[in-house]
Amino acid sequence: MFGSLAIGCVMIGFSFNPVSAFRSGAFLTLTMVLALMWKATTAGTKNPKHTEVWLYLDEKSRPADGPARRVFGTIMSDVYKLYARIALGVAVGFFLVSVVLMLFGLEAYRPPSK
Repeated sequence: MFGSLAIGCVMIGFSFNPVSAFRSGAFLTLTMVLALMWKATTAGTKNPKHTEVWLYLDEKSRPADGPARRVFGTIMSDVYKLYARIALGVAVGFFLVSVVLMLFGLEAYRPPSK
């Protein structure tokens, strides 16, 4: 959620030019997709005790043995992949909106030349 908040703030910063706002949103959301995919790839190797989820689990729900830790890593990987797919859809949506805006005649921001 904090990544989405930051992306939203950048897009609001570019609100003077909607094409640039949606392009920057698409690029930053794609960057978030890469981070989520990296987390999904490495989730199986992480010690569950070093995750934020561990803090929210009560003592009975925490994985104790090897197989339970592997299941924990698999579930974390699946969750990261789910959110990466959602973020990818949002990035594609942002990009498509920027293309449609360009087709309607809006241009991307270009700084004035000297």
